[in-house]
Amino acid sequence: MLPKPQIVNLPVYQPGKPIEEVKRELGLDEVIKLASNENPYGCSPRVRAAIEHELSQISLYPDGSAAELTAALADHLGVSREQIIFGCGSDEIIALIARAFLLPGDETIMADQTFSVYKSNADIEGAVSIEVPLKNGAHDLETMLSHVSTRTKIIWICNPNNPTGTIVSKSELISFLDRVPGQALVVLDEAYAEFVTDASYQEGIALLDKYPNLVVLKTFSKIYGLASLRIGYGVGQIGVIKLINQVREPFNTTRIAQAAAKAALADQEFVNDCRTKNSRGIDYLFSQFQRLNLAYFPAHGNFIMVDVKRPAVEMFQSLLTLGIIVRAGFSKYPNYIRVSVGTDEQNQKFITALEQVLGE
Repeated sequence: MLPKPQIVNLPVYQPGKPIEEVKRELGLDEVIKLASNENPYGCSPRVRAAIEHELSQISLYPDGSAAELTAALADHLGVSREQIIFGCGSDEIIALIARAFLLPGDETIMADQTFSVYKSNADIEGAVSIEVPLKNGAHDLETMLSHVSTRTKIIWICNPNNPTGTIVSKSELISFLDRVPGQALVVLDEAYAEFVTDASYQEGIALLDKYPNLVVLKTFSKIYGLASLRIGYGVGQIGVIKLINQVREPFNTTRIAQAAAKAALADQEFVNDCRTKNSRGIDYLFSQFQRLNLAYFPAHGNFIMVDVKRPAVEMFQSLLTLGIIVRAGFSKYPNYIRVSVGTDEQNQKFITALEQVLGE
């Protein structure tokens, strides 16, 4: 049995270490997970009622077209229903785009330190990934543009970028899109867009009419707090979304996830409250990093990338023994950890643990 040769050495995605595993391994009673950019405030209270109502239908297949959720989201975004595709998290939309458009030997362009799923899916399809170094932690759009050729099929832009948290401004994005050839698809991954408060930021939905080669990805995993239910979506021109839909499995989102997402979408007061609390958490962590003389990237999502001045994997292990889970292992930034913004109490406990480890 021979697999595709390009997947033999493909690295397996490593998620954040689970709380239960850390408690069991280290014998800890309390563990704070700040590794996976989850919403520490949970989800809208409306979600529980929606899930409980849906439990009576658990023996039935979900609506393969997610019609009710699609209608609600189309109304919320101001787009047509045919412009939306749902997936098992936005991760699946990434995989579907790669499946729909990439052939062996095609080229795809991305940053050299960004969401790893872009490259892994390109590798699976046998495409050639051109990884452009970040510039001060942000996408270098000019250099990315210089690599565009007739072989370029997809350009990936994570905005805000994961893991650095930086953004591409409206003027930079529009200047870039104006010059990208129409045959190259630009995928704008906005998983963290709802956290952004910077006035220079431009969400991609408003640009879809002008740029037919643009697809925008979003998720209910982050600010909406539905990470365990795995539901995300893509928005683009009708013809592009139709092509992606042609390679989608028929029942790729569950009844419970659809109902929960619809309920979450209806509670924008919860979203706004989470955004405010997240901004407050960022300000607190920035102030503490400054006090500790630690450099960090501007944070526009719900996480911060900070230079801990020593191998990040060592810092990860040291913090783990104190019951704090963060993220390390970023090849281009070996001394940086990524820490999710938690509640006020979680942020304070993280800083106390960090200061203790730095003093050792």
